[in-house]
Amino acid sequence: MPDQRLAVIHTGGTIASRPNPHGPGVTPQAAPRVPGLPGVTVTDHHPFRLPGPHITPAHMLDLAHLIERLAAEHDGIVVTHGTDTLEETAFFLHLVLATRTPVVLTGSMRHAAEASWDGPGNLLDAAQVALHPQSWGRGPLAVFGGDIFDARTVTKVHTTAVDAFGGYPGPIGRIDRTGEAAHLRYFATPEARPVYTPPAIRAHVEILYAYAGWQGEGYAEAEARSDGLVIAALGTGNLPAELLPLIARSAERGKPVVIATRTHAGPVIPVYGYTGGGATLVEAGAIPASFLNAHKARLLLLVLLSLGRDVAEIQRVFGAGAF
Repeated sequence: MPDQRLAVIHTGGTIASRPNPHGPGVTPQAAPRVPGLPGVTVTDHHPFRLPGPHITPAHMLDLAHLIERLAAEHDGIVVTHGTDTLEETAFFLHLVLATRTPVVLTGSMRHAAEASWDGPGNLLDAAQVALHPQSWGRGPLAVFGGDIFDARTVTKVHTTAVDAFGGYPGPIGRIDRTGEAAHLRYFATPEARPVYTPPAIRAHVEILYAYAGWQGEGYAEAEARSDGLVIAALGTGNLPAELLPLIARSAERGKPVVIATRTHAGPVIPVYGYTGGGATLVEAGAIPASFLNAHKARLLLLVLLSLGRDVAEIQRVFGAGAF
């Protein structure tokens, strides 16, 4: 039986970091190799070497193009990535990748000079998930600490803990090892998803964050700079009363405003009819983000605007949960 073929795409992040020889802190320097994979041919690719906060949607699109090229010649693909924006890249790839070849993102919370470096274990887990036949056709996944997450719901939930990733309703699978043997089980079946193919990311979308007493400070400036806005709103998608006329004015101008929630989990539902309540915001033209958090809703809006979709189509996509 021929060797399995695994492509590992290294993009930087803590998993590639070492103490900075020229200044303070740690910086991405050297990507690790996958440990302990007999019978697997591994090819390494280095499109860029960046910390997570330096990743942009343009980098994500370049990464998607590289994955599509590699997918036809490999049995699985692993992407190492900085944890700060890993969930955003995972969701962007979920939106734009057409391949059924497994794509698994991972990283580490500790750098290579620390005794508790979690990089090699996460990398081996991700490689074994990517090469497992049950991973085929599931879309991009994220693997951390043996837990397997769906790109739509995974989120970073802790700034320093090794088990830093979660997301309601939790992992969709688990991988454990005994020696060289991998024991993998999925708890969910793959769902159909649309694939969007923007030739470039041409739109600009900003996120505003709601808080008690917000009167719309920064809204006009953000709207003027943007092709659309996302608001991390309160609860099920509610805002102070002062925001209602601002959102209505944006809708009159044909500028989409998507309402997500700053709450850790749960959908945006237009329940409340007081001024600024979710029902009044939707009546004024706001678009509920369903269960997407604000930064994932931003990526979907970016993709749709870059494809030239109008407000009616954007409303349809978010309303149908077509992502």
